Amino acid sequence: MSTTTEKPSTRAPKLRWRVVDIVVLAVLAAACGVIFWAWSNLAYPLITSAAVAYPPASGLMVGGWLLAGTLGGLIIRKPGAALACELLAAIFQGLMGTHFGLTVVLSGLIQGVGAELIFAGVRYRRFGAWVATAAGALAGFFGTLSECFIYYYEWPADHQGVYVAFGTLSGAVIAGVLMWALTRGLRGTGVLSALASGR
Repeated sequence: MSTTTEKPSTRAPKLRWRVVDIVVLAVLAAACGVIFWAWSNLAYPLITSAAVAYPPASGLMVGGWLLAGTLGGLIIRKPGAALACELLAAIFQGLMGTHFGLTVVLSGLIQGVGAELIFAGVRYRRFGAWVATAAGALAGFFGTLSECFIYYYEWPADHQGVYVAFGTLSGAVIAGVLMWALTRGLRGTGVLSALASGR
């Protein structure tokens, strides 16, 4: 990971939502919803089959369902963007159809809150690699911890602990580092010029 950090702005960030922000949010959420659907219906069965000998290892794939929150926060840079993008992407996924049913909406809400808390904690002023990593990690922590209570309550405590640790790591890498790198790449192309992240 690059050690390059972004300095916080000396001016208060413009936090009011604009029409372009809403449009970009909708596009990002829809695109991420398709990725979530593919992750659930194509990747998940393969990985869970591979992890049948040690089920907590499936936590390593959790980051694929977290990327909308960090990506929305990094690109739009407005209060609520991370939460809204993760939640809307989960809604799109649910509407497209998945064996998880509409429980994905609850998961999207919980994971989105995790990512949003990090951006709120830096007052929407910092969007560097470490902030993105922390947002992905906390989303993964919240998501897998909630799943231990809802779905995996029969697992022994050590299995649950490993699952949460793997989910947190997966969130940090997939939803954090990779989405930060993607945002930097998009910024370099100029497609984000109308947004705060492109300036």
